[in-house]
Amino acid sequence: MKKPVIGVIGGSGLYEIEGLKEVREVAVETPFGDPSDVFITGVLAGAQMVFLPRHGRGHRLLPSEVNYRANIYGMKTLGVEQIISVSAVGSMREDIVPGHIVVPDQFFDRTQGKRAGTFFGSGVVGHVQFADPVCAVLSKILVGAARSAGATVHDGGTYICIEGPNFSTRAESNIFRGWGVDIIGMTNLPESRLAREAEICYATIALATDYDCWHDGHDDVSVEAVIAIIQQNVATAREIIKTAVARIVEDRRQRDCQCADALQYAIMTEPSLIPAETRQALEPIIGKYINR
Repeated sequence: MKKPVIGVIGGSGLYEIEGLKEVREVAVETPFGDPSDVFITGVLAGAQMVFLPRHGRGHRLLPSEVNYRANIYGMKTLGVEQIISVSAVGSMREDIVPGHIVVPDQFFDRTQGKRAGTFFGSGVVGHVQFADPVCAVLSKILVGAARSAGATVHDGGTYICIEGPNFSTRAESNIFRGWGVDIIGMTNLPESRLAREAEICYATIALATDYDCWHDGHDDVSVEAVIAIIQQNVATAREIIKTAVARIVEDRRQRDCQCADALQYAIMTEPSLIPAETRQALEPIIGKYINR
C-alpha cells in the first residue's frame, strides 16, 4: 500500500516540521501565481509530508495577501490527500482558555471579498457541497492525537474568519459572541473551501492564544500576548502532528470519507464547452471528471 501524502499548512509560529527525513525544497508553478513559499517535502512516521508556511518564511504575507488558490493547487499537484491546518485563533468562550486546542467543525465567513475563493470560473461552473466544511475523519484523528499529547482539546466549534489584519473592535467581538461562534481567526477561509474543491481532506488544529477583546477580566488581544502563547503551543502542535500522522499511516482506511469525491456531482458545465486553457489549468483538479 502506498504511503499517504499529508500536507501541513503552518500558521503563525509554525514555520517548519521537526523530525522530517529526506528533506527537500520544491518550487511549484501554478496557473494562479506563486504559493506562499517553496514547499518542504520529506518523510515523517512513514508518511510522505508536504509542508508550507502559510504566511511565508519570516511571516511576510497578510491573511488577505496569501495566495490560497496557489497554495492548495500546489498541494494537489504534489499528491497531497489530507491537509492539517495549524492556525492561531482568539477564544470567544470563557471555557476555551488561551493555551487550549480547538478542532473546529464549522466555519463562518466574514472576509470582505478580497480573496479569490474558488478554482471555478473562466468557463467552468461548479457548486461544491460545503455544509460540513472539514473532514470528520481527519478531525477525529487530530482530536485523539491532541489528547495523547496532553493538550486540553475542544472537539468541534465554529471558527469565524475575518479579513484582518486588524483584530476586532469590542463591538464586533461581542456581536460575534452573540452569534454563537467559538473561535476567531483570519485564514481558514477560503483555504478550507479550496481544499474541498480540490478533493483534499482538511481539518484544523486551532491554537487559542487570547480572548480577543470581549473579556473584561483579560487584557485586549495584542501581538505580544499572541506570540507568547504561540511559543508555548507550537511544541504541542508538532507533537499532535507527529501522532496524527502515525495514526493515519496505521489506519489502512485513511480516506474513509467523502472528501475524495467532492466534485463528483459538482461540475455543471458541459465538458465540451470548457475552454482549452481552463481545462489545462484545472487538469489536476477536474481532469478525472471531464476527460472521461
